[in-house]
Amino acid sequence: METPPPTPPVTPVTSLDDPRALQILSTEHWSLLTSRSLAYNEAFIRGGMFLTFLSTSFVALALLAQAMSFGDEFLTIAAIILAFDLAIGLATFGRIAGANEDDLRALHGMARIRHGYTQIAPIVTPYFTTATHDDVASVIAGYGSLPATTGGSMLYGLTTSGGMIGLIVSMVGGVLAAVLALLAGASGAAPMWLGFAGGVLVLAALFAWALVRIPRTQASLAVRFPSPDDGSAGE
Repeated sequence: METPPPTPPVTPVTSLDDPRALQILSTEHWSLLTSRSLAYNEAFIRGGMFLTFLSTSFVALALLAQAMSFGDEFLTIAAIILAFDLAIGLATFGRIAGANEDDLRALHGMARIRHGYTQIAPIVTPYFTTATHDDVASVIAGYGSLPATTGGSMLYGLTTSGGMIGLIVSMVGGVLAAVLALLAGASGAAPMWLGFAGGVLVLAALFAWALVRIPRTQASLAVRFPSPDDGSAGE
């Protein structure tokens, strides 16, 4: 019986000129694309679940209103249901924010991989329309033209899926505040103004939370290949 020839030792990849480097980068690129798809799908599904639960709870309240008088018993049930809606809405808002962070990290990784492509084949650089540097400004440019002013950024945020859910959650918080005011014995226009104040307070809290969390996430992204126009230092 013949002895099989010894298997040649596997040599590590030490240069981007090695064809295996391109294969490894391509595999990681597709993995990040899959991660982005999963993040988008989860955000849409979670948002849809919340809106379905919210609409169902309002239908239930409408049916109860027809069977019960508009008294303390109905208001108590409405407050309990709205509190559940608010808790689910806050959880949904937080998960959508987390999915957006996952998407940003995937974009950051793909920008870094594209930089590797430009090093392997510099001739393809002019044909890329997405980021080839991994500084935050270059990566965020992949989302399109964002408003430069703080006010414009806040208004733009309200047009996103997370911003829309945040608005709805704020409205639920406002309605809950009005119901609690009615239970406490408030009358006249007081419940309406308390509900408005409650909604604004919830919206302000969500905005403050996002303004703290977003820069923290961006700061956690290590910059190794900054754009020549960016002042970031490579690490």
